[in-house]
Amino acid sequence: MKVVYPICCGVDVHKRFFVATLITSEGIIPHYEKKRFSTFNNSILQFKQWLLDNNCLDVCMESTGKYWVPVFNLIEDSINVTVANPKWVKAIKGNKDDTKDSKWIGDLFRLGLVPGSFIPKKPIRILREYLRYRFKLVSCKVSEKNRFQNAFTVCNVALDAVVSDMFGVSASSITDYLVDSNSFDPNHCVSLLQKSLKKKANAVIESIEGYQMLPEQKYRVRMIRNHLDFVENSIHELDEMINVLASPYESAIQLLCTIPGVDRVSAITIISEIGTDMSHFSSSKRLCCWAGLTPGNNESAGKKKSVRITRAGVYLKPALVQVAHAAVKSKDNSYYRIKYERIFKRRGKKRAIIAIARMILTAVYHMLSTGEVFNPCDLYKVDMPVELRDKQKEKALKKAAKLLIAQGLIQEADLPALFLKPA
Repeated sequence: MKVVYPICCGVDVHKRFFVATLITSEGIIPHYEKKRFSTFNNSILQFKQWLLDNNCLDVCMESTGKYWVPVFNLIEDSINVTVANPKWVKAIKGNKDDTKDSKWIGDLFRLGLVPGSFIPKKPIRILREYLRYRFKLVSCKVSEKNRFQNAFTVCNVALDAVVSDMFGVSASSITDYLVDSNSFDPNHCVSLLQKSLKKKANAVIESIEGYQMLPEQKYRVRMIRNHLDFVENSIHELDEMINVLASPYESAIQLLCTIPGVDRVSAITIISEIGTDMSHFSSSKRLCCWAGLTPGNNESAGKKKSVRITRAGVYLKPALVQVAHAAVKSKDNSYYRIKYERIFKRRGKKRAIIAIARMILTAVYHMLSTGEVFNPCDLYKVDMPVELRDKQKEKALKKAAKLLIAQGLIQEADLPALFLKPA
């Protein structure tokens, strides 16, 4: 094999230390030099100086948890760092230790056998940290809402079977009344209902009468409600900070918002995961593969095994699937809805949604590459006026008739005069 990096370094990173193997090619036989460093900043800077002294500007390390990040932060400014997925540099069992692992990583990287992971610039990485934290807080908010609803269910309050939203104005007034009062007054409860829920007053009273809520249970409900309010305030503060961090990418955000189903939060989430520079990905297919939206290749002896999508894109893929669900329900633009209806009849709803998510990510790639707004080349085929569709159908029939006559399958006399007029 051809040596791609004559001077390189393989690094096996751990929590408290990392082992580096410097490989220098001297003819056919490489020369190895191994050292162990601490993960403290002064030791990482010594490692950086050691690399520069040996004229080594290419380093490969395994992406072990978050332990690779401190090393990457301090050496990325002057050294080309390749962060590898563990599956590409996994050593053979029974013949591995820290030193051998670093040597194995270096040997594979030296021959160009290690594909690097996409690591965006630091501003994008910081924005990504905020968006991923927001994702966790939103999940926590949903969990607290479920706990709040379950707390009333175990107290024989079936209000959630009557109202559509337990956190609406009327439902919130009733739950606050049940928690704060020591007795139940049906007339006062009815007075708390608003708008269309007044028509269900009898059902609301029936769902509450006979409830049993001890003081200890009321205390737990208050704790859940306070925590829910705290999480909502945290999300609001986080959104303000995210808007500040995303301000340099405002043009890209507005560009992505032209895609059906994409709102501002979704656009910022997509940018935080893939950035705005699409040169890191060779094509839109590579980007979709990186996001875990393309089927895998798993074939042996002429037999195809499972080709399910991969588990990649832990944060990007759910965001794109959410956008896809919104796009196929959009009333303003039927582009993705029509494509979805065509696919799910053959492949099912789940595969159809993944296909729509992949189409959206492909559109994002080309839009960020060219700076053009959402305007797919096959839009006229999907959202075509009736007059144009009939005109194209008539043209296609005339071409088909001419082909059949040219092949001698039918005679001109057998065709209606409409097909023989010039197109």
